[in-house]
Amino acid sequence: MKTLKVLSAILSYPSAELVEAADELREVLAAEAVIPTAEREGVLGLIDEIASGDLYDLQERYLLLFDRTRSLSLHLFEHVHGESRDRGQAMVDLLKLYEEAGYSPTASELPDYLPLFLEFSATRPAADALDLVGQPGHVFAALKERLEKRKSSYAAVFAALIALSKAKLDETALAALRSEPDPEPDDLAALDAAWEEEEVTFGPGAAQDCGKEGLVAKLRHARRPAPGVAAPAAQGPRVSITTSPASRN
Repeated sequence: MKTLKVLSAILSYPSAELVEAADELREVLAAEAVIPTAEREGVLGLIDEIASGDLYDLQERYLLLFDRTRSLSLHLFEHVHGESRDRGQAMVDLLKLYEEAGYSPTASELPDYLPLFLEFSATRPAADALDLVGQPGHVFAALKERLEKRKSSYAAVFAALIALSKAKLDETALAALRSEPDPEPDDLAALDAAWEEEEVTFGPGAAQDCGKEGLVAKLRHARRPAPGVAAPAAQGPRVSITTSPASRN
């Protein structure tokens, strides 16, 4: 599904190549027409901003939003596991999923980086891609709300992902995300507090605190190999992208 590739590109760090590709991005969205009209108009508006904006300003805005503010991180597991010890294993599991599907990331980003996750999803059959993208729907909903609060056009991408996947949101997980700090990028004290390393617990009881529940427990569908790629000999570990208080301690 090329639309997911477009959304991946838009969420990537602004570059001259992205600006030059604006017409092509619009054409793909129009040709596939899988995003509902209202949400698609929002995405097209963001593409227009990128195409007409000053590249330096675009890059500065992007960094303030997604790199400086932890609550807007584009790394999915930041919103799922925080600094808990589950995060490293989740990264390994997600990378294993990519490899088993015949996808070899070329970027130097971590496997949970959202543009990379969307790029991988774009390689899957349409039904599997939408199922996969729908599973972190509560994370997308939280990011959309936080971006809307800042009147950022990037909120349109998350609105499109939710509408495209028809995700049934995990209200408990979404409530947990809503309760977390969401400081502005110019509130340095609040940013420092938000980025403080969370305690990692070990010893008795730690296993219960680091449970692997199933936002991507349904990933068996996404494990089907891409067209022309042989099926793997054995099933690898499942990936968990879920948000719960227990998994972040």
